[in-house]
Amino acid sequence: MQAISVLLADDDARLRQFLDGMEALTAIRQQPPELLILDWMLPDLSGVEICQRVRATGLELPVLMLTGRDAVRDRVEALDAGADDYLVKPFSIEELLARLRALARRLGRPATGEASVLELEDLRLDLASHEVSRGGVPVHLSHTEFQLLQALLLQPGRVQSRESLLRQVWGEHFCGDANVLDVYVRYLRRKLEPSGLPTLIQTVRGVGFLLKSGAIKQEAP
Repeated sequence: MQAISVLLADDDARLRQFLDGMEALTAIRQQPPELLILDWMLPDLSGVEICQRVRATGLELPVLMLTGRDAVRDRVEALDAGADDYLVKPFSIEELLARLRALARRLGRPATGEASVLELEDLRLDLASHEVSRGGVPVHLSHTEFQLLQALLLQPGRVQSRESLLRQVWGEHFCGDANVLDVYVRYLRRKLEPSGLPTLIQTVRGVGFLLKSGAIKQEAP
C-alpha cells in the first residue's frame, strides 16, 4: 500500500505532540493530512468539534474517532459530525490497523482507462474529482457518503445486501455496528432526495438497498 499522511490528535502524551484541539485544528488547516484520527476527549476542542469544523471547510479526508464512549447516542453524534468510523477504547492494535487500512483504501482514484463518471437519470458522480450533482445542482457528500453512493451506482437496479455494502464501504474486516449503514443511507437520502425530487434509494426489507432502476451512463476520463 502506498504511504499516506496521517494526523493523530490524542490526549495521551506518549502518542504524539498535538495534545489539544486547537493545535490539531491549526495543523489540519495548514497542511491537511490524507487521514485523520481524533480522540473525542481533547482540551479546548473535542474531537467531535474538530470533525465538524473540518467538514465545514469542505475537506473530504477520512476521519476515525477514538473514544471510551460506547453509547449508541455517542456513536450517532460522532457520525453526524462527519466521522467515517468509530472505535471504542480499549481496542487491539490489530483492529485499529485493519480499520485504518479500510479507510486508506477509500483514498484510491480510478486507474487510467477506467470509467471516471457514473450517472443514473439526473444523478452524476465523478470519481476523479469526487464531485456529485443531482439535476445539475452540486451535492456535498462526506467521504463515506461518496463511497456508499459509488457502490450503489455501480449496480443500478440491483439489490445489494447489507453485508455486501458494509464490505464495500467499510472494508472486509468491519466489525462495528451494522446500523451505521442505515445512518449513511439516511444521510444520502436527505441530500439526494429533497422535497419534490423522485426517490432514488430504495429499501428492500430484510435484504438491503438499491438505486431506482434506470440505464447507467459511464464516461471515460
